[in-house]
Amino acid sequence: MSQQPSAAAPSAPEAQPKRAALAAWVGSALEYYDFFIYGTAAALVFNKVFFPDSSPVAGTLLSLATFGFGYVARPLGAVLFGHIGDRFGRKKVLVSTLMMMGVATLAIGFLPTYGQVGVLAPVLLVTCRLLQGLSAGGEQASANSMTLEHSPQHRRAFFTSFTLSGTQGGQIIATAVFLPIALLPEEALLSWGWRVPFWASVLVMVAGVLIRRTLHETPVFATEVADTEGSPRAAEQLPIAALFRDHWPNLLRVSLAATVASVSTLMTVFALSFAVNTVGLERSTMLWVVVSANVVALAAIPLFATLSDRVGRRPVFVAGALGSAVLLAVYLWAVSTGEYLFVFGAGILLSGVVYSAANGVWPSFYGEMFPAKVRLTGMAVGTQIGFAFGGFAPTIAAALAENSVTGWLPVAVFGAVICLVAAASAWSARETAHQTLDEIEAGFGTRDRAPAHV
Repeated sequence: MSQQPSAAAPSAPEAQPKRAALAAWVGSALEYYDFFIYGTAAALVFNKVFFPDSSPVAGTLLSLATFGFGYVARPLGAVLFGHIGDRFGRKKVLVSTLMMMGVATLAIGFLPTYGQVGVLAPVLLVTCRLLQGLSAGGEQASANSMTLEHSPQHRRAFFTSFTLSGTQGGQIIATAVFLPIALLPEEALLSWGWRVPFWASVLVMVAGVLIRRTLHETPVFATEVADTEGSPRAAEQLPIAALFRDHWPNLLRVSLAATVASVSTLMTVFALSFAVNTVGLERSTMLWVVVSANVVALAAIPLFATLSDRVGRRPVFVAGALGSAVLLAVYLWAVSTGEYLFVFGAGILLSGVVYSAANGVWPSFYGEMFPAKVRLTGMAVGTQIGFAFGGFAPTIAAALAENSVTGWLPVAVFGAVICLVAAASAWSARETAHQTLDEIEAGFGTRDRAPAHV
């Protein structure tokens, strides 16, 4: 298939890959600022603000469960925004998901507490969280598809990795915002302090929308999906149906490989709660661990992505997943000891370095498993199924730990099993690093029922 843009589609100038990568980085950073401030608040505050009548253990479990509810909505968001993106264009999804996330996050900052309206408070909280999840379901897949289809043929992993670097940037900003908030006296923190990061999301939403509106649609979408008038072809009216009918093997691979995201939620949500509420470590210090690891990840992610452009997607991803299985156990052990230097070293090595190998590769790796006509839907649905599991991983881990300092061991085993499954799934996929998008597109027949060759 030709990849030359149609007459109705804008051509891709020299600067377009860089512009797409920048928009993906900034938009993803802003989007995931909203998402991560919720996770931090769920670990540190919501058990006392929205579930005060529960026991400490039950309150923590319920608070972390609301974090997981956002992941329940993500597969639905993936189907909705995948359909829009594969039929009508990647850009429409990039703008709408950011607006939805910003509105939902701003609303959380104005919610009444349990002490004010009773059970209605956690109901409203879960509703806003579901809207956040709906938005996040299409966010990364649309940014990845946009960047992948604008990238130079043999630097696709490098350019698409900026979406994940943006995610790390969003987590740094979110955690940095919470650092002074965490130092407030308990009464101020629980009454108004926790609301400030949520109120700030209105600036996030406006800035992100302005940046993303400057992007052009991708030439790949124009030639492979839209006709000469820019309308979607009749064959692609239901991308989700074509995905499950023709590309289910790779959809399954992506879903299982994406469970490696549990490493991130176990570190940033469960381990934070475990450190503060069970071991008794300082919350501000633990937030600095997260910030430090993510600063390192900002550099590591594009480096690992560049490596995968040279040696292949599979070996880099698998090394990151297997390394994370080991280092997650080391990090949890470090937290249980209460030795801050040990905690910092293990946390930076886990999230900043080793996990970044898988994180830097998956945007290109997953996107190349699908043809353009179902790429956004395939990446969105597959990742969100895996991420949904990751969203509830902190709740499962908290139940396994049983509020015990020694409870880290079963959580470490739980995390290792997840990483092994993700690594095995990724290794079974086809290697596409050294193929052009034309060659990848040509590799998909009318149907893709047989497993891809190793």
